[in-house]
Amino acid sequence: ITPGILSGALIAFTMSVDDFIISYFVTGRGVKNLSIVVYTMSKRVNPSINAVSTLVVVIITVVLLIINIAPVIAAKRSRKAEMGRKRKVVPVLAVCFALVVGLFAFRAGGGAGGDRPFEGQTLHIYNWGEYTGENIIGDFEEATGATVVMENFDSNEQMYIKVANGESYDLLVPSDYMIQRLIQEGYLQKLDKSKLDCFDKLSDDVLGLPYDPNNDYSVPYFWGTVGIVYDKTKVDIEDLEREGYNIFLDEKYKGDVYLYDSERDSFMMALKALGYSMNTENEAELQEAYDWLVQCVETMDTEIVTDEIIDNMAQGRKALGLIYSGDATYVMAENEDMGYYMPETGTNLWSDAMVIPKNAKNPDLAHAFINFASDYDGAYDNSSYVGYTSANQEVMEVLSGEGGDYEGINAYIPRSGNENDEVFVYNENTKKIISDLWSRVKIAASNAG
Repeated sequence: ITPGILSGALIAFTMSVDDFIISYFVTGRGVKNLSIVVYTMSKRVNPSINAVSTLVVVIITVVLLIINIAPVIAAKRSRKAEMGRKRKVVPVLAVCFALVVGLFAFRAGGGAGGDRPFEGQTLHIYNWGEYTGENIIGDFEEATGATVVMENFDSNEQMYIKVANGESYDLLVPSDYMIQRLIQEGYLQKLDKSKLDCFDKLSDDVLGLPYDPNNDYSVPYFWGTVGIVYDKTKVDIEDLEREGYNIFLDEKYKGDVYLYDSERDSFMMALKALGYSMNTENEAELQEAYDWLVQCVETMDTEIVTDEIIDNMAQGRKALGLIYSGDATYVMAENEDMGYYMPETGTNLWSDAMVIPKNAKNPDLAHAFINFASDYDGAYDNSSYVGYTSANQEVMEVLSGEGGDYEGINAYIPRSGNENDEVFVYNENTKKIISDLWSRVKIAASNAG
């Protein structure tokens, strides 16, 4: 019977591999079948696979013994006894088969509750677009048994409108000043720190920031700076060091300049160029910053853009641009002729963080995701794929260190120790003034074009 057993084993193996390959590449999110469950368990070296495998081997061995011994025994008996024996074998085989299927159904359905504690639950996340790694969502779903529904926003203000109108999400990832606003207006719930084990993994530089001094409401996700991305073949570093942000008024680079369509960061640049705090509430200083920006768009043939600055600068289409450090990291990784400079007059030290709204339907699952995203594997997947600086200290060091994805790219490591760098503070009145002035700057740019 040996050839028969070997042939059967080869056929079973071939069919299993074929079934897995087809299933893995054509099933949608959340769809599970036996081959995918087994593959996932073995891939993660889940302890459950050892127990299940042992039981399966034992059951199959028993089945094979019964199948092969039964005919020998039956041949020694009368036809009547033989028929009786066969009638008994069929139920035994059916029971064995049911046990095998039941074991996997039990595992896939959450029988091992300790391994998949949120089986069947849903986590609703509202996050920036293209702000998660390739694997973190799928890995979290596999580890917890939950389903993640991700929605994306383009601006903090867009996110705020939905939250203020009562839309329910379990987790948000807003920026620093918006977190401060959400706290002030009572839209966030305090974190249950007994459910979090992530704070000791995070960089001290991104904890305890002014918008949430004790991190009662937020856990950092990404952080960085705003600076100048420049083409080293077109821009003299001496010009940058001497002029700082005022290089955006240097007609030597006329027609070769991008501004980012962000009222906060554009006014930050203008205020810092003039020697003022980016959190100033002085209307005269804000007016000076407005005049500076109008001069920039009217005399420099400036192009105001959003995310297209990333690919355009990577392709060397302009000499200068105001950019977020994470986007500059990508640009520099794609084009070695690109550099990143932060003027000594200061910049915006920003951070985006995970928070839980008061009307969240599943805060326990949100806490679990915060831990998962802050742990090494989740944080590494996020940062290596997106390019923004991880709040996880070890991940930041690995990615920027020798052999790391961003070795030698200064944009990846946020600057520390410059007394002129600031974190944005939310002020409703100042925001309204800046919003109005920025609209007028864009009109001036349109008219100049």
